[in-house]
Amino acid sequence: MRISEYEANTIENLLKRSQNDINNVLPTVSDILKDIKENKNIAIKKYSKKFDNTDIEELKVSKEEIAESYNEIDNSLINAMKKAIKNIEKFHKFQIPEKWFKEIDNGIWAGQIIRPIENVGCYIPGGRAVYPSTILMTVIPAKIAKVPRIVACSPPDENGKIAPGILVAADLAGVNEIYKVGGAQAIGAMAYGTETIEPVDKIVGPGNIFVTGAKKLVYGDVDIEFPAGPSEILIIADSSANPKFIAQDILSQAEHDPNASCFLVTDDKSLAEEVNKYVNEFSEMAIRNEIIKESLRKYGQIIITKSIEESIEVSNKYAPEHLIIMTNKDEKVLEKINNAGSIFLGQLSPVASGDYGSGTNHVLPTAGGARMYSGLSTESFLKKPTVQKINAEGLDNLKDIVIPIAEYEGFYAHSDSLKIRLNDKKNENE
Repeated sequence: MRISEYEANTIENLLKRSQNDINNVLPTVSDILKDIKENKNIAIKKYSKKFDNTDIEELKVSKEEIAESYNEIDNSLINAMKKAIKNIEKFHKFQIPEKWFKEIDNGIWAGQIIRPIENVGCYIPGGRAVYPSTILMTVIPAKIAKVPRIVACSPPDENGKIAPGILVAADLAGVNEIYKVGGAQAIGAMAYGTETIEPVDKIVGPGNIFVTGAKKLVYGDVDIEFPAGPSEILIIADSSANPKFIAQDILSQAEHDPNASCFLVTDDKSLAEEVNKYVNEFSEMAIRNEIIKESLRKYGQIIITKSIEESIEVSNKYAPEHLIIMTNKDEKVLEKINNAGSIFLGQLSPVASGDYGSGTNHVLPTAGGARMYSGLSTESFLKKPTVQKINAEGLDNLKDIVIPIAEYEGFYAHSDSLKIRLNDKKNENE
C-alpha cells in the first residue's frame, strides 16, 4: 500500500475513489430496460443466455428447488443463518418508528401514521461471490416493516440454478417469490413487470455497475434505497491500535472487488509501517490474493496525519461506507464523526461482524453517499403519511396564516376554501 503524509490535495485524490463511471453503461442499460418493457419474459431469457450463459425455462424458483437446497449445504451454515436472523431481527425491530398525533395549536391536530410499502424487490448479486447474507439484510427489515410482498432476484449459474445458500437464506428470511434473473434485466423486470414477475414499488440491494445503472434509470418509476458502488473501508487509528487487526480488516474489504477502496488514516508513522508490513505478509497467504492485490494497488493507501483531529477531518470528507475507529478514545472520536455508513468501535469490532451477524445492516451507501444517506433499515420499507384534523377554533386560528399567504401567491381558491368554511360557521352561529 502507498504511504503518504496528509497534504492539501490528499482529500481531492481520495474523493476520486473507486467509482465506476455509470454514465458509460447507461446507453446499454437503457436498451436492456426498453427491451424488458416491450418483450418481457422473452427479453429476460435472451439476456440470461447472453450474460449468464444459461437457458431458463421457468423463471420462478419452485418450492421443490427450495426444499432440495437445504440438502445441498451444511447444517453449520443453516444454523449460522438462523443465529444471524435473530440478531438482525432484534436490531431492526428497534428501528420501527411510532405513529403520533399532537395538538399543534388550539383546534389544530396533526401527526403521522406508519404504513409499509406494499411490494418490494430485493436484488441479490452473484458473480465473484455468493451472498446469502444480502438476502438476510434486505428481506428481514422488510419483514419487520410488514411489507406484504417481498420478491428476490438473483442471477442463475450455467445450470440455470441459484446457489442453494441463497435459496435457504431466502426461505428462512421469508421471501414470497424468488426469480432466476440477474443484472439490469432483473431490475427492469421488478420495475416494469413481465408475464411472470409482477412489478414492485421499491428495489433494494447491491449489484455491479449495470445493476446500479439500471436502478438509477428506473428511479422515479419505482423507489430505490441509494446508488451503491464498490466496497470501501476507512480506519482511524492511533498508536494504541493493533496493526495485525488493521491489516486483516483492510484485506477483508479488498477481497470484495478489484475496485474496493481501503484506507488507513493515522497520526502514528510507526503504526503505518507496521500495518503495511502485515498487509503485504497477509495478502500473500490470502485465498483471494489476486483480487486483494489489484484492489490495494489501485485504491489502497495509508495516510499519515498530524493528529487524530486531522484524521477525523479526512474521514468526514471521505464519508466511507465502513469506518473503524481504533484509538484510545473511541467514543470521543465518534462524537465528531458526521459522515459514515456503518461505524465499528474498538479493537474487537471488525467490519465482518456487521456484514454477517451483529444485527446492523450491511447494505450501505458508497462513493460519498454517507454524506446524505443512511444504510438500509426498517424505515427504508415504511411510508409516513401525515394526518391532520381541524375544528372551528383551529380554522379561526389558521385564517390569518392561510389567507394572506395563499393570496400573495395568487392561489385565491386556496384562500376561498378557508373563507367558505369560515362564512358557513358564522351562518351556523347566526
